[in-house]
Amino acid sequence: MVKMHSEKKDDKPIRWGILGPGKIAGKFAAGLAAAEGAELVAVASRSPERGAAFAAEWGAPVVHSRYEDLAADRRLDAVYVATPHAFHEEHATLCLRGGKHVLCEKSFALSAAQARRMAAAARENRVLLMEGMWTRFLPAIVRVHEVIAAGTIGDPRLLLTDFGFRATYDPRSRLFDPALGGGTLLDLGVYPVAMAFNLFGPPLTFETTATLAPTGVDEEVAVIMHHAAGRSAVFATSFTVDTPKDARILGAEGWIRIHAPWWAATTITVGKGNEDGETTTHPHRGQGFAHEAEHFMDLIRRGERESPVMPLDESVAVMATLDAIRARWGMRYPGE
Repeated sequence: MVKMHSEKKDDKPIRWGILGPGKIAGKFAAGLAAAEGAELVAVASRSPERGAAFAAEWGAPVVHSRYEDLAADRRLDAVYVATPHAFHEEHATLCLRGGKHVLCEKSFALSAAQARRMAAAARENRVLLMEGMWTRFLPAIVRVHEVIAAGTIGDPRLLLTDFGFRATYDPRSRLFDPALGGGTLLDLGVYPVAMAFNLFGPPLTFETTATLAPTGVDEEVAVIMHHAAGRSAVFATSFTVDTPKDARILGAEGWIRIHAPWWAATTITVGKGNEDGETTTHPHRGQGFAHEAEHFMDLIRRGERESPVMPLDESVAVMATLDAIRARWGMRYPGE
């Protein structure tokens, strides 16, 4: 079970820097504002204007125009890496070597090879590194695991998920540019793959199909993953259609529906057969990001160097699965 935060907090807050003031960084800053024992100290941006605007919005007193300066800033305990995943290895490693604990936005990297090097850098520098798979720490998802552990739905056998929205095609955008790690699989598919790992462990085999955009990245994907003991996970991702965005876990004796958007869930329904089931609400704080931040800070305070909820070896294994899926389509990124 996820340990949401310690019963007793140290008086001294964990001092944070954010590397890359994009959209996801703003959501994480909201999470820090709602988290216990967190202080946003600095932001780094190669655009002074963007950095200053972000700092003013979220109350960060320090703005760095070079990522190297953030990594070397002795005022900081931890850094949240919020740049596109094509740059995660470079930016996370920079901060790890600067002695900072690093929470790195997902997807963890561009490939499993990069993820392995990141994990090695964390271990070599004896600092904490964790993938920011924030869904795993939400109260609703914690409740899902409690329901499964209680045997309410029997043996969980099948996971059904989707994540799709309509995106205007722009070859220069983060979503479609291969140099930025574009495509639905790394941007959206990491959520269902990570959920399948969390429920069933790594897949043994899989089938997949994809439609590629003119830039060569995937704009629509379907995957069936086969896990141990006959369990399966089925998911679809898309930049061309809006999908229902919910998830269902089907067990031998019942089912769980994680209501849309399932990766940011606050509501679940548990039932059996064709009955309506019982719906419960589990609010999250700080746009959902406060919970992973508190978990990460608990690890720092306890001197831990790895999360038992999102361990490094699992992040590497998830990346290896994503690598294998896109290899079926012959898709590679520049710089791999």
